[in-house]
Amino acid sequence: MSNSSNNTPSLEPLRLTEWTSCGGCAAKWGASLLANLVSNFPPSLDPSLLVGLAPFDDAAVYQVSDDVALVSTTDFFPPLVDDPSDFGAIAAANACSDVFAMGGRVIMAVNIAAFPEHFPPFAIAEIFQAAAQVVAEAGGSVAGGHTIRNPEPIFGLAVQGVVDPKHIFRKSGARVGDVAVMSKPLGTGLALAGGTETDKAAAIAGMRTLNRAASEQLRQIGDGVHAVTDVTGYGLAGHGWEMADRSAVALVIEAATLQAYPGARESAERGVRTGGDPRNRDYVVGNFVDTAQNEAAAALCFDPQTSGGLLAAVDAKTAGTLLESGAWWRVGEFVGGTVQVLLQ
Repeated sequence: MSNSSNNTPSLEPLRLTEWTSCGGCAAKWGASLLANLVSNFPPSLDPSLLVGLAPFDDAAVYQVSDDVALVSTTDFFPPLVDDPSDFGAIAAANACSDVFAMGGRVIMAVNIAAFPEHFPPFAIAEIFQAAAQVVAEAGGSVAGGHTIRNPEPIFGLAVQGVVDPKHIFRKSGARVGDVAVMSKPLGTGLALAGGTETDKAAAIAGMRTLNRAASEQLRQIGDGVHAVTDVTGYGLAGHGWEMADRSAVALVIEAATLQAYPGARESAERGVRTGGDPRNRDYVVGNFVDTAQNEAAAALCFDPQTSGGLLAAVDAKTAGTLLESGAWWRVGEFVGGTVQVLLQ
């Protein structure tokens, strides 16, 4: 690892993952434990808080006028890739994603950063610069931040956006007969853990990509979109379960149609698993049924995603439009009966 304290790069290549024990959204606490903690928070009595912790969603939403509501979120994690520019861009795209998952547009962000005292300053500058560029692509500006000392590097952003309070995307609202579609492939964790350098490059490119275009496409469609979330640390199974649970329906995931980043499925078939896999399985234990008996497909569903795609419940007509655009793929469908996630 490089411990240069100068403002210029060391001759030795910097590898961010050597500075940390875990990275990306796999560093999140398990969803079961987090849900128990959140349940102890008192409910808000402010009627302007349209979306808070009861129930929680992808971001908080606070109404400030008849046609404007503030969307607020934060996300940060240790490095999951070696290149500082990639890390900054991925962290920014991931943080902005929650605003897009609520149907909002990004207006401003502030950095949340922690680095070892001897962490190379040039790498910090690259992280900050890449993040600012991605926030600008998202439609906003980085307006400040806070940096502290920490044994391991951590970076992310608190992002503010705006949304029409009458057209907020939520995790709840999926209906029987809706089609589940997703805007990015699965398997970021598996590709990074077990893929080739080419596989990893493809996953990194996907993680650097904003969900802005996907969100705007959903907003343009309107009433055919019934529920939306982004798939991140809890994987497709965990975030799909939250959508099904909130909507009182079952989500059927079609194993044969799962789209994965290059190398992710092959890694799963070889038995590669990331640290977040067992925590994600614990989260949906008893509510995930693998009728396909396809462990590789199940591993894709449990793989923690960093800067993953949007998962949307849409009517059949809307699904046709989205799938024809080539920017979305079919995950499965929502059906009646026992509230659960079925892989078949």
